[in-house]
Amino acid sequence: MLVIAGLGNPGARYARNRHNIGFMAIEAISSLHRVGPFRSRFSGMAAEGLIGGARVMLLAPQTYMNESGRSVGEALRFHKLDAASLIVIHDELDLAPAKVRVKVGGGNAGHNGLRSISAHVGNDYKRVRLGIGHPGDRALVHNFVLSDFSKSEMTWVEAVCRAVAESAPLLVESQDASFQNKTHLAIEAAGFGEKAGA
Repeated sequence: MLVIAGLGNPGARYARNRHNIGFMAIEAISSLHRVGPFRSRFSGMAAEGLIGGARVMLLAPQTYMNESGRSVGEALRFHKLDAASLIVIHDELDLAPAKVRVKVGGGNAGHNGLRSISAHVGNDYKRVRLGIGHPGDRALVHNFVLSDFSKSEMTWVEAVCRAVAESAPLLVESQDASFQNKTHLAIEAAGFGEKAGA
């Protein structure tokens, strides 16, 4: 089994925040691949099903971002899995809006959700980094990630989440380069790319 965790903060007030694009991607994957229903488990909302023939659990921690590792750690321990069986989908300040990158391990770049997960399960898990852009000043980051996507931005956000969902079978098969390429082609076909946030 693989655990695919999308990061965000629970509750309606955070639902459209930039920090919650991981939750949005998980919802798109669940909808497209009919994985569900979600139930309250592991200090989060979890759903199990098949993606591309692989058994997966979709997990949306409900612990608030800074404690994401508590939920992820519970799920991995219950299923006797290690970090190699974990894929985390999260917002990435250091990528342009609508860019998607995949990497295994590495630093947390100040992301509190990743820092929490690494503290609980180690660092050797796969990250799907969804670019949201940077406000340009470190002092503005906190308010930026906790502010809502604008109505116009939501068009590229939805395109990114749809592309990630469509390419999810490649992700679970560890075809990371193909996943990344197919996702970008789908995003570009939808009319978005580097300048999505402009």
